[in-house]
Amino acid sequence: MYQKVDTNLNFVDREKKVEEFWKENHIFEKSMENRKEGETYTFYDGPPTANGKPHIGHVLTRVIKDMIPRYRTMKGYMVPRKAGWDTHGLPVELEVEKKLGLDGKEQIEEYGMEPFIKQCKESVWKYKGMWEDFSSTVGFWADMEHPYVTYYDDYIESEWWALKEIWNKKLLYKGFKIVPYCPRCGTPLSAQEVSQGYKTVKERSAVVRFKVVGEDAYFLAWTTTPWTLPSNVALCVNPDETYCKVKAADGYTYYMAEALLDKVLGKLAKEEGEKAYEVLETYKGTDLEYKAYEPLFACAGEAAAKQKKKAHFVTCDNYVTMSDGTGIVHIAPAFGEDDSRIGRNYELPFVQFVDGQGNLTKETPYAGVFVKKADPMVLTDLDKEGKLFDAPKFEHDYPHCWRCDTPLIYYARESWFIKMTAVKDDLIRNNNTINWIPESIGKGRFGDWLENVQDWGISRNRYWGTPLNIWQCECGHMHSIGSRQELFEMSGDEKAKTVEFHRPYIDEITLKCPECGGEMHRVPEVIDCWFDSGAMPFAQHHYPFENKELFEQQFPANFISEAVDQTRGWFYSLLAESTLLFNKAPYKNVIVLGHVQDENGQKMSKSKGNAVDPFDALNKYGADAIRWYFYINSAPWLPNRFHGKAVVEGQRKFMSTLWNTYAFFVLYADIDNFDPTKYELNYDQLPVMDKWLLSRLNTTVQAVDNDLANYKIPEAARSLQEFVDEMSNWYVRRSRERFWAKGMEQDKINAYMTLYHALVTIAKTAAPMIPFMTEDIYQNLVRSVDKDAPESIHLCDFPTVNEAWIDKDLEADMKELLEIVVLGRACRNTANIKNRQPIGTMYVKAEKKMSEFYTDIIADELNVKEVKFADDVESFISYSFKPQLRTVGPKYGKLLGGIRQALTDINGTAAMNELRTNGVLKLDINGNDVELTEEDLLIETAQTEGYVSESDGETSVVLDTNLTPELIEEGFVREIISKIQTMRKEAGFEVMDKIVVYAHGNDKIQDVMKAHEDEIKSEVLADEMVLGETDGYVKEWNINKEAVTMGVKKL
Repeated sequence: MYQKVDTNLNFVDREKKVEEFWKENHIFEKSMENRKEGETYTFYDGPPTANGKPHIGHVLTRVIKDMIPRYRTMKGYMVPRKAGWDTHGLPVELEVEKKLGLDGKEQIEEYGMEPFIKQCKESVWKYKGMWEDFSSTVGFWADMEHPYVTYYDDYIESEWWALKEIWNKKLLYKGFKIVPYCPRCGTPLSAQEVSQGYKTVKERSAVVRFKVVGEDAYFLAWTTTPWTLPSNVALCVNPDETYCKVKAADGYTYYMAEALLDKVLGKLAKEEGEKAYEVLETYKGTDLEYKAYEPLFACAGEAAAKQKKKAHFVTCDNYVTMSDGTGIVHIAPAFGEDDSRIGRNYELPFVQFVDGQGNLTKETPYAGVFVKKADPMVLTDLDKEGKLFDAPKFEHDYPHCWRCDTPLIYYARESWFIKMTAVKDDLIRNNNTINWIPESIGKGRFGDWLENVQDWGISRNRYWGTPLNIWQCECGHMHSIGSRQELFEMSGDEKAKTVEFHRPYIDEITLKCPECGGEMHRVPEVIDCWFDSGAMPFAQHHYPFENKELFEQQFPANFISEAVDQTRGWFYSLLAESTLLFNKAPYKNVIVLGHVQDENGQKMSKSKGNAVDPFDALNKYGADAIRWYFYINSAPWLPNRFHGKAVVEGQRKFMSTLWNTYAFFVLYADIDNFDPTKYELNYDQLPVMDKWLLSRLNTTVQAVDNDLANYKIPEAARSLQEFVDEMSNWYVRRSRERFWAKGMEQDKINAYMTLYHALVTIAKTAAPMIPFMTEDIYQNLVRSVDKDAPESIHLCDFPTVNEAWIDKDLEADMKELLEIVVLGRACRNTANIKNRQPIGTMYVKAEKKMSEFYTDIIADELNVKEVKFADDVESFISYSFKPQLRTVGPKYGKLLGGIRQALTDINGTAAMNELRTNGVLKLDINGNDVELTEEDLLIETAQTEGYVSESDGETSVVLDTNLTPELIEEGFVREIISKIQTMRKEAGFEVMDKIVVYAHGNDKIQDVMKAHEDEIKSEVLADEMVLGETDGYVKEWNINKEAVTMGVKKL
């Protein structure tokens, strides 16, 4: 009836068969079709780029993004799951450059833009097959046949519509700003891109002497970017701080901040007691304003003269701090946000001696040298000229290009921006409607980002990307095109109807200027690829040109999830565009995922050799095991330390336990030809153990349902694991003999039906988390006996809770029983007495006395003859107390001696009861009230000889460990039965095989076997017992220090 279950716990091969079953029978497609009339629950899949390989972190994102939609589908929702590909941007261009042996924009343009774009288009699909295989292997279900692709013309047209809307709102503008700029890629980066590329670096800063005009004195100014010094045109002080003119021990006279004198000049004192400096005069910062100094480099003076602007004087601004440097900073308006602002305020000349490749220009002594390589050269020259006071090393976080790893420079250039600062309040308000998991990310990291939002630098001076849809005329008029139709209407060019929306093709389309009649050309920039992915809610549907109703039905998303670095990536671009276009949040719930680390908590990288290949991991452990690890290991937003031992341990605790319980059921159900469709599960006729399991089952389904509905993933996983453990290690263990019983009496039917119902229900409950294994169980348990059942477990409804079967009192009683059993086992361990050795009496003190039904279970489980509930077990235990000096000493000092004596004299039992009842022990020490808590006391427990006790809260257990000869003999019988059962298994016998038992070489063992022959034969399915010889499968044993040789042979 059922297929035999292999107890081999390597699930990889089984998962491959399930994967094939899903594909061949189009189960995913059917799951979508089944729910097409259901309420929509929208999931957005953040698009990966297919020109990079998946890594282990993608397993985490895939399994979270798969599980919630599976759960919601089983709950009856229609869950759209459209896969997507992020196809534009620098990563693709860099890959193509590498492939073609090109280096930089100049060589790209020599190669030719059109063939380069064609190569980019091919490159984006390089690893598409690998991603699809990876997704399938991990069990990630999404519509891969009809994905959204960000380079498709329809997608780009929707983005153009969005950009035109933003343009019409006067929020898209061109500005000359300081932007983070990658000299290698030749393009500016957005603030969110910059945030992803910081590295900790050690560099040399410079403290420089700037000669004051007209006096033998110098301004001491500090900079962290020596390469900007050739472009210096001013110095800046804080207007409100105090500055000093000092005579320093090195013979120079300096101007600098009073607050930093010791920090900067203190080291000039050559001997102890010698003054490092003498203060000559003090000033407010404003007193120094407009004080002139000589240009540090002649080239800057010449540039200022050409522009006919005043330069090389002191300015004032509050951005100058007293935390580092000298309190005076150098100003180069082309290379910093604050510098640029001060430059505008003081009408300073604009000097930019760095080109687009990040090299210093011919005007400087360092022509053609990359900025970072110029740093030591600048320092050396200044030192030779006596202008360098110091070049201290400092460590700081410096932004690098997130794609090519080149150090960024802050560089003044003309770029296109979206005025996000104008919608800051809307962004914050919309963010406050989102359920962030965890909340701290939404209010903290993400919320802080929005509070300090900057205008979005949207343009890129590159090739492979969505073209910026602005056409410009020489007369200055600009126009934003919002659709292909508008492009045709304004150009009158038939090619506009079919032209590909990429460079260089789109650049060939010109418009007639409505202002002057001249020819308008598209601006050369493409846009930030983060705008592409942020547009996916509407662009995937080609909205607003098509699917208007579909978009409105699926917007906003109910759920998204990505790694924590997307707070400044996709999470932000989605919210930014949704706020700009629709003024609402684009997603309702977001689970933020922590990064996957190695087992030591280190970031994984190929260079360190600690990176885990996801395909290797999946082939070794299987998808379900890795999925389960990520669900139960920790809260999703915390870092995950991924290592094989943890995956295997999680698999053992849950999956192996479930699988072995399922295998147990199938084994005996096959023996009995048990068909669940022929019986009913009649709750009223069930014994207590069955009712308990069904109550726990329904409580678990309820908990998992509530937790998954509220995105509490580890909590749901732990509920499942706890139930499976109880089902296997309590219910099945306590019910085994019911399955072994001969015939098919009602009690056996009850056991089968209860366990069957529990296995099928828990498989459905766990199906969203471990989809492969639960499919295997479902096909064998359900489809094998009911061909009308849904074709797959993933076409089933999520289990509904039967409230009538939940019995909280029964669960509480069984929980207390289990606590008593745990304490009893602990007593046995302490006494070093195996569970197979019967014990005479166990005493229990608990909150309430349990019925005979429960005491019989306790007695049987712990192998004791009698369980006695007592109001007090203190006669078996005594307590003594000493003060914990670490806590009592500081609190009571001089009373310590009296406390020590009082604790020596006190009645230990009464004191322990007082401590447990009140939480404190009160003493009167020479008229002084003293209160001691448990942490103030060292408590020693002494046990009466022949008894062992254990306590937990209000429950205490005492075992009488005195063994009578009768108990010892019974212990031998239990051990003998256990050894024979082990030999049956080792010999490979089937469960129902009849055998002959042999024993030889120990008279004591043989006498016990003879005296208990019928009991032993019944337990091990033996028809005959032969003593004094051996045959069949033979093994030597040491049973309670008695050596014996035993044999088993199948009849």
